[in-house]
This record gives sequence, C-alpha cells and structure tokens, in this order.
Amino acid sequence: MGFLSVFDNLLYGLGVALTPVNMLVAVVGLVLGTAIGVLPGLGGTNGVALLLPLTFTLTPTSAIILLASVYWGAIFGGAITSILFNIPGEPWSVATTFDGHPLAKQGKPGIALTAAFTSSFIGALVSIILFTFFAPPLAELALRFGPPENFAVLLLAFATFAGLGGGDLLKTVLMTLLGLLLSTVGFDIVSGRPRMNFGFVELQSGINFVVIAIGLFGLGEILLTVEEGLRIEGVRGRISFRDLWETWKLFPRYVATLVRATILGFWIGVLPGTGATPASFMSYGLAKQFSAHPERFGKGEVEGVVAPETAAHAAGIGALLPMVTLGIPGSPTAAVMLAGFFIWGLNPGPLLFTEQREFVWGLIGSMYIANVVGVVLVLTLVPVFAAINRIPFGILAPLIVILSSIGAYAANNQILDLWIMLASGVAGYLFKKLRYPLAPLVVALVLGDMTEQALRQSLIMGQGHVGFFLTRPIALAFIAASAVLFLLPVLRGFRRRPARGAPRPVEAA
Repeated sequence: MGFLSVFDNLLYGLGVALTPVNMLVAVVGLVLGTAIGVLPGLGGTNGVALLLPLTFTLTPTSAIILLASVYWGAIFGGAITSILFNIPGEPWSVATTFDGHPLAKQGKPGIALTAAFTSSFIGALVSIILFTFFAPPLAELALRFGPPENFAVLLLAFATFAGLGGGDLLKTVLMTLLGLLLSTVGFDIVSGRPRMNFGFVELQSGINFVVIAIGLFGLGEILLTVEEGLRIEGVRGRISFRDLWETWKLFPRYVATLVRATILGFWIGVLPGTGATPASFMSYGLAKQFSAHPERFGKGEVEGVVAPETAAHAAGIGALLPMVTLGIPGSPTAAVMLAGFFIWGLNPGPLLFTEQREFVWGLIGSMYIANVVGVVLVLTLVPVFAAINRIPFGILAPLIVILSSIGAYAANNQILDLWIMLASGVAGYLFKKLRYPLAPLVVALVLGDMTEQALRQSLIMGQGHVGFFLTRPIALAFIAASAVLFLLPVLRGFRRRPARGAPRPVEAA
C-alpha cells in the first residue's frame, strides 16, 4: 500500500469519523471513559466490557469508535486519581503516582495534570501516525516475538527499575521478593493446581493488583496524613490557564524522554499480551536512569510524570495494531474489543483493510479526532480537577475511603478484596514509616505473573535448558541490555567513589 493510497484512505477515515453521529459517539465515549478511569478498580477493560452490549444497536463503525473512545478516556482518567489522591485508577497509572502525587502535595496539581495530559496526547498522536502508515509490517515483526522474547522484554522492564528503591539495596530486594511472592497466588499456569490460596476459593484467581495498589498507596497515604496531625486544610491547588502555558514551556527539555517513551510504549503495546502497564514502568525507569538528576525522581519531578503517561498512551494505541491486522489482541482491553468484532460479524486480519474500508479507516480517523477532543476536554477541566485538592481533608478522606472500597470490591465483586485492601493500607503505612520503597513491590507484583508465564513457556520450549535463550538473537539482545541496566547503578557507584575525596565540584548537568 503506497503512501498516497494510505493518505487517501486516511482522509476518507477522517470524513467517516467527523460525521455527526460518530462525533457524538466519540465524545460520549470519552466522557464515560474518563469517569471510568477516575474510579479505582473499574478500569478501561471492565468499562469496555460493560458497554459492549450497548454497541449492538450501533453500526460496527460507530460501535468501535465508542469502545475506542472509552479506552482513550479511561487512560486519560487514570492519571487524575493517581496525581490527586495517590490512588491509581488504572494499573498503568501506578508509575504516574511516583512523581505526580508529590507534585500535587507541593501545591502543583495543575502542573502535574497538564504534564500528564499533554504527554499522553503527544505519545498517542505519534503512535497513531505510526499505526496509520506502518501497521502491517509492524504486526508481522511482532509475530517474531515468542515467549523467550517476551520474557527478555519483561526482564528489561525489571532492569529499568534497578535502583528505584533508593540507596538501601537490601530493602529494595526484599520488597521485590514480596511482590513476586504475592504474584504467585492463584493457579499454577503449568500444572493447573491452586497454590498459595490457603484454602480461600476467592484467591484461586490470584490477588488483584489494583486492590493491593489502592491499599498501599491510597489508604497508606491517608493513615500517614492522619498521624501527621490530621491536617484539615487541603493542598492549595488554585491554577489558571497561564499555568498550562508555563507547563508547556517545560516540554522542550523533555524531547528525548517523549521520543523514547513513545517508541518504547508503542512497541511494547504491539507485542501481544503485554499492554500499557509494563510500558509505563519501563519508561519511568529509563527516564530515571538517563536523567541528569535521578535523585529528583519520586519527589515531584515533572519528567517522572511525562515518561509513564507518554508510554501508556502510546502502548494503548499499539495494542490495537495486532488486533486489527492479525486478530491478536495486544492487551486485555483489546481482547474485549476483539470479541466485539465477531459479534458485529467482522473477521480481523489483513483483508479487513480492503473489505471493511469504512470500519478500519473510520477507526483510525476517530483515533485522531478522539485524541484531540480528549486532550481539549481534560485540559479544559484541569482547574476543576485541581480544585478537588482544596476540599478539606476531613471531607475528602472519607470520600477517598468510600471510592477506594467501591473500586476494590468492583475488581472481583468479593468481600475478601476489601480485607486485602485494608491490610495493604496498613502495610503501606508501615512500609512508609520504615522507609521501605513501595515501587519495587508494585512492579514485581504487576509483572511477576507475566514474567513467570513467559519464563516457564520458554523453558518448556527449550526442554528445560536455560541455554535456549542463547539461540534466540532478539531475546539475547534484550537480556544483554537488561544486564547492562542491572549493572549501571554499580558502575555509577564506582565512577563516583573517587570523586568524593576530590576537591573539585561535580560537573554541571
């Protein structure tokens, strides 16, 4: 398919997306998706699944535009509670809490929200362009990634977070092991036997990551605030649209981060079964590794918001690519959408581009429109979102607890999750008091299950021989990159050590 042909089809798709009905559907989907993303535990996947029956009365083109818009809106909305309340609305928003919430506590919620939404827009826009012009070849390349390659990519995600826990290596390792231990609860993926469920039937499906995250970050933060004197006053969050401009002026210095996060997020999204969560963690870790001021991360660094949000949105677009071109979902949300394809009587694959021109190019055109409308919508509402932080703590705290409880229960519709959330809240409070880093635990919990699955599948393919990875060039390259990143903090330590006794100041960044 030539460039002019793609351009012609894109114009056709934009025309389809700009019809009044499809525009209305897109706006409704964005609003609903943003609301779904704000609610912890509900998530974009559940939101798309809940709204799927409503699409039966729509044309396939309008239906996919509605679901895709809900997906975009959920990604935008997930950042709001992460930044304002330290409660990740979505799994991929956890990395946003690391620096987004400290910024909000410093009285800069508008800057954090503006940075999140703007970087999301940029990451999504570039990814949509990549989707438009390179969909078929990228999908074929992604098919060359099997379990060994996926394991190597996930190992790289862990490596990017090396040193995230700060200076205490022992605490970082302990928290990582705790996260990995929690990720083993559920069924053994090879034997099919339940493990670590202690007789609870509810635990056979594993511990939902969102429930743990809500407790660790949300309730833990509230308990700390209460102990610190029950500060009734809210964070001063008054901003104007001039603040938006001040935030945008910072973006030229983050060009490298934006480019890296977009490419990384898009590619991770294209890989089947990965999704936006590993992409956001990996992007945050790389931003910290390559930053001239890594010590600022975790304390309210704007780049720490830009990196994960850019990658999450780019991965969200990338996850749709294998779904449309090959019928292979790149994320759980894409899998739900794929079910819609069959309900609407469509067969995903390369022929879809020629046989269902209106559907495919209407979807691509709606990506451009929904991304622009979505960012205008959420940026317009930034002052409203930021004003939430001015609500007195005595009113806000109970609301957060209620919201968190609803979100935890909605994850699996079981009471046990409320107790897990409560226990996680107490644990989060104690970990923060004892200065144990939460990030390694969360990363290990999120990625542990996927990593184990990829590793065991790889070992089965290699008949139990670890050397099997050496026969896979792509996997070997990622493992080598992981080894370098694991050793990077150690190498930096050796490089800085002689400078301590030297009288010369540290070179300027």
